[in-house]
Amino acid sequence: MIVLSPEGKAQTSASRVAALPRFSDLRGKVVGLLDNSKPNADKLEERFAQLLKQRFGVAGVVKRRKLTAQQGAPKAYLDELASQADFVISGLGD
Repeated sequence: MIVLSPEGKAQTSASRVAALPRFSDLRGKVVGLLDNSKPNADKLEERFAQLLKQRFGVAGVVKRRKLTAQQGAPKAYLDELASQADFVISGLGD
């Protein structure tokens, strides 16, 4: 009998990346929103965009939607968000 564990193991990297400093203010920043393609993620994403603009003065929003919730985002999406946004909110929906 073979027993498989669902626990999984976190991958570790030989070189760690230092955390970036926190923003003191979001005013004028561009946020990237990565929609995980689950039900209602688009509605939640739109509401986040509105609130971030109204309450925190976010200057712009860049949106991308994963093709499926089961797969990771394509590298091109991540590269695009990284190049266009000051920070990213990922994994919306459900």
